[in-house]
Amino acid sequence: MAKFTKDASDLLTYVGGRENISAVTHCMTRMRFVLIDEKKADIAKIEAIPSAKGTFTQSGQFQIIIGNEVSDFYNEFVSIAGMEGGSKEAVKDAAKSNQTLPQRVMGALGEIFAPLIPALICGGLILGFRNIIGEIAFIDGKTLAQSFPFWQGVYDFLWLIGEAVFHLLPVGIVWSITKKMQTTQILGIILGLTLVSPQLLNGFAVASTASSDIPVWNFGFASVQMIGYQGQVIAAMMAGFVLVYLEKFFHKHCPAVIRMIVVPFCSLVLAVIIAHTIVGPIGWMLGDAIANVVYSGLTSNLGWLFAGVFGLLYAPIVMTGLHHMTNAIDTQLVTLYGGTILWPMIALSNIAQGSSVLAMSFLQRKDETAQQVNIPACISCYLGVTEPALFGVNMKYGFPLVCGMIGSAIAAMVSVGFGVKAFSIGVGGLPGIISIQPKFYLIFLLAMAIAIVVPFLLTYIVGKKKLITSNQKNEDTDTASSLKPSFISPMSGTILPLEEVQDQAFASKAMGDGFAIELSDSNVCSPVDGEVMVSFPTGHAYGIKSSDGKEILIHIGMDTVELEGKGFTPHVKAGDVIKQGDCLVEVDIAYIKKQGKPLVSPIIFTSGESIQLKKKGNVKQGDIGLISFQ
Repeated sequence: MAKFTKDASDLLTYVGGRENISAVTHCMTRMRFVLIDEKKADIAKIEAIPSAKGTFTQSGQFQIIIGNEVSDFYNEFVSIAGMEGGSKEAVKDAAKSNQTLPQRVMGALGEIFAPLIPALICGGLILGFRNIIGEIAFIDGKTLAQSFPFWQGVYDFLWLIGEAVFHLLPVGIVWSITKKMQTTQILGIILGLTLVSPQLLNGFAVASTASSDIPVWNFGFASVQMIGYQGQVIAAMMAGFVLVYLEKFFHKHCPAVIRMIVVPFCSLVLAVIIAHTIVGPIGWMLGDAIANVVYSGLTSNLGWLFAGVFGLLYAPIVMTGLHHMTNAIDTQLVTLYGGTILWPMIALSNIAQGSSVLAMSFLQRKDETAQQVNIPACISCYLGVTEPALFGVNMKYGFPLVCGMIGSAIAAMVSVGFGVKAFSIGVGGLPGIISIQPKFYLIFLLAMAIAIVVPFLLTYIVGKKKLITSNQKNEDTDTASSLKPSFISPMSGTILPLEEVQDQAFASKAMGDGFAIELSDSNVCSPVDGEVMVSFPTGHAYGIKSSDGKEILIHIGMDTVELEGKGFTPHVKAGDVIKQGDCLVEVDIAYIKKQGKPLVSPIIFTSGESIQLKKKGNVKQGDIGLISFQ
């Protein structure tokens, strides 16, 4: 049996079976499902699967955190389910039917920025390093760049990359849009280049240039200012979508024989004209307006309140997928104001949620299963990736999420209250300080300390009470359960040693130790509390997993599979949680006998337990003391 066979089989049952799966794929750590009816997914049972570290729904997809072995788990799952997995794009397309319009818009925005984030992070680190060597006075009031030619050379050289990332960002944005919309990517790159061409007045120089000195294209009847869109996000996005829809329009209406010539020419030329005359100026104004509103709110007298609300709600925003919009706002703030006040709060939120997980790790230090989730989630969160922490730990228990939100809110108010600014989007979590402008290092360190200490203490204090209460409830439940016998007779009849069963597959104990009862009454019941793992379609056999982990097969009669379900009236199905004494099936004894089938019914412990028979002769359903475990 493969490593994940049991878990994958259980997951298939708990998501509602093969017929409830519209599409399935996986990413680096998660199984991603598009379910026909999400209400059929039994989340409690799914999260109890050993391989599952948490569940959540996002962007129309039901996602299950598996971890680094998700690829192996996925392969086993699709094999058991008898289905082919889909590509990530196919699953995303299938998921759109489960999404609202705002979710689709935010999902599209996230997909546009996702390929750009590595470059933005790299650019943020480079700007941070440049300012360390070029802006901080280390030696006799001079910076490293001023003191040493080598560091001056490094300072100048790094701007080659910094300029490419931030000034020429429209090229990447338009390319990413054409990639997502599956149109011609090279046309997107060219359109992006026309937005930042050196023939144009650099967008960053417009504010300091008199309007009369701005160059123009003069067409006689009209003139167009030759202004570049360096660092402009909204304008580049609008231009990109103009190109995409122009190309799709011409591709649809142009005859195939001339499509290669007409489509790229008409699409690109019209897109460039529209970009520089209509959507570019509009996008510039929209971008500036959004950035100004955010900046004004954060720097106003009520900026601390704005920051507190943002810090409080950022983690839930991440869980909805709406956090992707902050990338565009951050980038626009960097373009207008030479830095962003927003990004430091995002880094602090990462840290706060990680600190809640750290507290849970301390509280659950003796719980090996919990630690397998807690420790990787904490490390990941402190490095800026919050999903495992949010969905695998904090949302699961509830109170760690709230404690992290409170700590994040306080830290955000301190950060904004002192005007902490980052050069750009950077690495999240603890390494986020690299992206902070040096003059704000000490304040940001204070905010980081708050984001670590407050959530940790709150989670630890609240968790100590809640987890103890929860454990006490479990102990009370266990005590009540312990009053029940561990095993009762599932049926009435005559008890037999397993060796006396005619079928050698049972008598040889190849399937496991056990005993048999020659059935004399119609009701067959569960001998334990547990779950029905297998319910044969013919109704003649049932596999049960007891609450203490024993696996039991109850096979009613010999060769009764040949009856194709006649004579059996099942009362349970696979996946049902059952109590000791619950009826599994009603048996028409007269019909079974008439068909010449023996009523000797083996009860086998397929999980490997050895038993000793302690009763002989007749037993009744519900009798105790039949066996003892060795």
